[in-house]
Amino acid sequence: MPNLSNLRSLRRVYKHSLSSFQVRAQNTKIGSLGRAGNLKAARKVFDEMPERDVVSWNAILTAHWQNRDLEGSKRIFDSIPERDILSWNSIITGCIENGEPEQAFEYFASMPERNIASWNAMLCGFLRYGCFDKAEWLFREMPEKNVISYTAMVDGYMRHKEIRKARELFDKMPKRNAVSWAVMVSGYVENDMFDDAKKLFDLMPQKNLLACTAMITGYCKEGMVAYARETFDLIQDKDAVSWNAMLAGYAQNGHCEEALKLHIQMVRAGVRPDHATLISSLTACSSLALLQQGRITHALAIKTMLNSYTPLCNALITMYSKCGSMRDSELVFCGIRCRGLVSYNTIIGAYAQHGNYQNVIASFEEMQQNRIDPDETTFLALLSACCYVGQVKDSLKWFDLMVSKYNLTPQSEHYGCIVDILSRSGELEKASSYIKKISNKAENAAWGSLLGACKTHSNVELGELAANNLLKLDSQSSGAYVMLSNIYASAGMWGAVNKVRRLMREKGVKKLPGYSWLEIGNKVRWFTVGDASHPEMVHIVRELHRVTLHMKLSKEVDVGLELD
Repeated sequence: MPNLSNLRSLRRVYKHSLSSFQVRAQNTKIGSLGRAGNLKAARKVFDEMPERDVVSWNAILTAHWQNRDLEGSKRIFDSIPERDILSWNSIITGCIENGEPEQAFEYFASMPERNIASWNAMLCGFLRYGCFDKAEWLFREMPEKNVISYTAMVDGYMRHKEIRKARELFDKMPKRNAVSWAVMVSGYVENDMFDDAKKLFDLMPQKNLLACTAMITGYCKEGMVAYARETFDLIQDKDAVSWNAMLAGYAQNGHCEEALKLHIQMVRAGVRPDHATLISSLTACSSLALLQQGRITHALAIKTMLNSYTPLCNALITMYSKCGSMRDSELVFCGIRCRGLVSYNTIIGAYAQHGNYQNVIASFEEMQQNRIDPDETTFLALLSACCYVGQVKDSLKWFDLMVSKYNLTPQSEHYGCIVDILSRSGELEKASSYIKKISNKAENAAWGSLLGACKTHSNVELGELAANNLLKLDSQSSGAYVMLSNIYASAGMWGAVNKVRRLMREKGVKKLPGYSWLEIGNKVRWFTVGDASHPEMVHIVRELHRVTLHMKLSKEVDVGLELD
């Protein structure tokens, strides 16, 4: 028979093992509930535990700050019977995640002992909140550094525009991982140093998802969309960020049909769209004036519960406005809970686009009542509205207010609006004087506005000046030649007309045909004047003849009404 004392010992061991297993299971449950956002349930599990260990306390401490209850985390931290280093690291991370880096440092300074995770948490906290000098000091003080420490500091230098220091530290790193390379490549891209990003990317031993996504963004910023797509296609396991980078690249570079097609591919690939996806799709819909597709995207935003996200609402306002549905733009704007500067700028710009000057003024006044100061974009929308309705006096008033009251520096676009307004009103000499204040980049549009006005107001001398300046900027501008030719023709200067046409032939300049498009049956139909390339052209012409005949017959029918 087994010894009685041995049986008792075995029973105690079994009970202890069972108890330890139950504690571990409950600790895991607390952590899972906390991460899922169910703090109340996590707290219930903790409170009902018959036994707790330090892991239990750390789990509930973390659950509180994960759910934005930092004060609760602090109370729990003070109540822990025996803290370990993970308790300290958790409260430090909690302070950082909840926007209190200084409080985090107080805990850090009070720690009886620290490990490398403690140092890295504090370093990342300082960098995250822009305490760059403190981060540099802390990095120097670290007794030991690992790849996380170096990578965080490289990223900090890049964000702080200290490119040279970032590269020097990157080159000194004893060991690099995939994230280190990706951070350096991304930093170059974000600081508009694409050539350096490309060179470093080519040196990478293994091209990971983060680096490839950064290169997609870089290629798109440089307008090299085809190369971006090649890089995108090389990625084996694409995530939402890489899909969004390519989508945004297409939309921002005017490849709007490709953007919408890619969105469909993304959905078919089983990748859940987020707010960035939908904003890019809405940008594409705006550019193509695809109202139906825009409504579908709006419905998807509602379905995925992203429709209350303010930047997405701003994109919806723009989309509906550009598609001609101003009522929908207003409804979206009214639904925004916290309207900031960007939202007001968006609705003011939408009203300006539709020539609704009264609503532009009303929105601007509401913005001021809410104590939101306008910026350069606000005044650009105001000037555009003035241009649309021909408010010359008001445009000069807004321009003066921008400088005198709000201390904003007018950009080329603002001067361009003033030039356009003055040109349309016939004040051509005054408009010409404003062009001298415009940068070369925006000069083209300003001279174009003046040239168009010269035709309207039959001013040959200024028309020649505007055309010559346009052709200096772009010698292949067919529009400048054609407009100048029309000015000469209106003035009866046929010799000058022939000279312009001869010059166009000599330089190989051809008038590019304009095109239009329609959204029919959820498809976009493109066409130009005299276009006969459509596969159903015979049926189109037949239907056109039928409609024309019907119109003629309707005109000739006696409606049988007599007026007394």
